[in-house]
Amino acid sequence: MADDNQPISAAPVRNGVSKSTFFITIAIVAIVGFIAGTRGNEILNAVGPIIGLKTAAGTLDLATVQKTYNELKANYDGTLDAQKLIDGANRGMVAAAGDKYTVYMDAKEASEFDDDLSGNIGGGIGAEIGVRSNEPTIVRVLAGNPAEKAGLKAGDVIVSVNDESAKGWDSTQAATKIRGEVGTTVKVVILRGAETKEFTITRATVSNPSVQSEIKNEVGYLTITRFDDETGSLAKKVAENFKHQGVKGVVLDLRNNGGGYLTAAQDVAGLWLNDKVVVSERTNGQVVDELKSGSDAILSGVQTVVLVNGGSASASEIVAGALQDHGAATLIGEKTFGKGTVQKVLDLGAGTKLKVTVARWYTPNGKNITEQGIVPNETVKLSDADINSGDDPQLEAARKRLGVE
Repeated sequence: MADDNQPISAAPVRNGVSKSTFFITIAIVAIVGFIAGTRGNEILNAVGPIIGLKTAAGTLDLATVQKTYNELKANYDGTLDAQKLIDGANRGMVAAAGDKYTVYMDAKEASEFDDDLSGNIGGGIGAEIGVRSNEPTIVRVLAGNPAEKAGLKAGDVIVSVNDESAKGWDSTQAATKIRGEVGTTVKVVILRGAETKEFTITRATVSNPSVQSEIKNEVGYLTITRFDDETGSLAKKVAENFKHQGVKGVVLDLRNNGGGYLTAAQDVAGLWLNDKVVVSERTNGQVVDELKSGSDAILSGVQTVVLVNGGSASASEIVAGALQDHGAATLIGEKTFGKGTVQKVLDLGAGTKLKVTVARWYTPNGKNITEQGIVPNETVKLSDADINSGDDPQLEAARKRLGVE
């Protein structure tokens, strides 16, 4: 795989440029500039493949789109928002490709996409919310954030937010009500056991790293919630600490991890795999890339269990599939989501973006898991009753596999 960060060698610059050379150069630059301005697409299509850019020749006949707009503008009884019409036209064209992972994002959606991938949720309190016994409930408090400092705890049932009853809310509704501008306050009333408590919390920019870890009874627990640009380095630090502490086994929790960057998955798999194929990419059935792990497999040989479920997708499945295929880990839980495609995000200008499927990926054993998912070595269900009671039979099965009760 090419390294985009490699410097380009430059020839030494000579000061003695003749007048004739100088003027010829100016003339050439002027001509190229004129052609580029008038026939830019043709030049890009010709030169693009030489420098590694994907390009497409031809144009799309948008005459009917223009006619539709003209008729709409002439006859519509109301005010038209030109930008919304442009976004709608782009969205419809991309959707017509028929691939649910190929999407057009307007400026707001693109910004939210970036925030989700980086873990930046803006103004919040730093609490993960789920639904337990049909009630919005704090399931995890993020260390160092306002919720922890205020005294909220996992298991607290949310009764109201800013005097608005939370009865019947799902986790998204509760989170949306709690979030707001940094520096503003939110009043949250919770039920803890039989006791009702009220908290007034100042919202802040939430620190939500993609990697959490702990060591208990000589077992290292590594939880990865997404694969962002910091995941590889954070996971490596955790692995080094596990090795230093002499853990006897590792539990890698990828449940409900919807994926992220392919290179981050490559880095994480490389904590166990030494110079092994992690994943291959194919376009139109032909292998276009093959990603291998590095040569510093810190946790190689350490007994490992990977926890997966139906929310484990994309980059999570790449890691799980690579470790399973190479026999480096045992998978426990439920069948994964089944997203075996690779997307590239392209900037379209004015804050808009195109997320487009560019390839399909395959596990080291040559399996594409689209719509099939990865079947764990040991299937263990996690029921609603387990969730409501705070039990985790999947984690218990992992501990049992590692010889820890």
